[in-house]
Amino acid sequence: MRRILIVGGGYAGFYTAWRLERKLRRGEAEVTLVDPRPYMTYQPFLPEVVAGSVEARHAAVSLRRHLRTTRVVAATVTAVDHRHRVVTARPADGDTIELDYDVIVVTAGAVTRKFPVPGIGETAIGLKHVEEAVAIRDRLLTAFDRASALPPGPLREKLLTVTVVGGGFSGVEGFGELLSLATALLKRYPEITRDELRFHLVEATGRILPEVTDRPGQWVVRELIRRGGRVHLNTRVTAAVDGHVVLSTGEEFDSDLIVWTAGNGANPVVGSHTDLPVDERGYVVVRPDLRVGTDDAPVPDAWAAGDAAAVPDLAVPDAPRTVPNAQHAYRQGKLLARNIVATLRGREPKEYVHHSLGAIATLGMGRGIFQYRRIVITGLLAWLMHRGYHVLAVPSWERKVRVLAIWLTQALFGRDILSLASVQHPRDAFVAGGEPPVESAHIERTTFARACSSST
Repeated sequence: MRRILIVGGGYAGFYTAWRLERKLRRGEAEVTLVDPRPYMTYQPFLPEVVAGSVEARHAAVSLRRHLRTTRVVAATVTAVDHRHRVVTARPADGDTIELDYDVIVVTAGAVTRKFPVPGIGETAIGLKHVEEAVAIRDRLLTAFDRASALPPGPLREKLLTVTVVGGGFSGVEGFGELLSLATALLKRYPEITRDELRFHLVEATGRILPEVTDRPGQWVVRELIRRGGRVHLNTRVTAAVDGHVVLSTGEEFDSDLIVWTAGNGANPVVGSHTDLPVDERGYVVVRPDLRVGTDDAPVPDAWAAGDAAAVPDLAVPDAPRTVPNAQHAYRQGKLLARNIVATLRGREPKEYVHHSLGAIATLGMGRGIFQYRRIVITGLLAWLMHRGYHVLAVPSWERKVRVLAIWLTQALFGRDILSLASVQHPRDAFVAGGEPPVESAHIERTTFARACSSST
């Protein structure tokens, strides 16, 4: 049998394996998928995980549960040697392993793009994985608990200040959902007023949501400002040491929660540790039919799709590549599976052509925006369209039903505002054994007050 190896279990990788299982005949080929995580993250749900509108586990799809005949290897790919048809991978435990293959599919996805900003690596949280979304939510809820017990002052102000860096879909949706959650929390925290909330959205360019046109983007900015947020356009974060945010405009403030969503970068395994052709940005060079290489120099038995690949956009002639989003990765994965099966059976693969269905974003509970060409819908209807589209798009009926059940429960009983930040340190209670907790908050407050007094 032909051995097909899929590198990465994100959108494109998951859908490629899922469709191959349906289309391959018995004994025609064996499929192996390599990914360090045991699940595929449905990223459009991450902002709603932040707000508690979707349960964290429901935004992830188990690879082993839904890929029944695919061999799943829990490891991180460290090198691809296509010349010798071997992939090197590193499991969480044990020695490095080598996996042989006949056909390779590179769907390793992208990574959060970071810049050498002092303090960001130590303080910021990304918004690309379920664990990050849960941590952001717990961090905000815990901040409200801590701030409610403090008198007005620098530490309380820092705890109630949130900074989101990046004005793309992840940043704007995450910002909108966080702002919506914080506003709803005020009903449960009478000690905190709306005027004490400080939410900053920082974008280096002159507009947010580049997938929509100027006027809808300006409406989103006005909507976020109306709800109490501050939007900094043409602004960069120059430092964030210990949560002290410094902007390129000269403005400074302390922020307990910093969320970094400033774009995606090429996966370093794809860009630096493979003999497959990559472009100047580190993305795999592919043809319109998703085969690796160019028309003049094709690479046999190699395919790529999703955020790791520079897929030509035949629907938009002036675009250098398809936009790296879930809409394309989902469809590229399905086409990739069909094309692989076609080549195994001696047929020609088809080219990838997809005309955008529009752009849609949630801005918090009951608020959203949708644009398709000149049609723009805002408010509650757009928010309902967002929820309807994504509950249909999330894979498997099991996940659809679970998400719908959570939404129904929330509609009946309201938001769940329980913070489980202690899960990140599960042994603390056991180790303490009933002893009084260390007054870390008091120590932090004293240190912070001294720093403020010394600076003045």
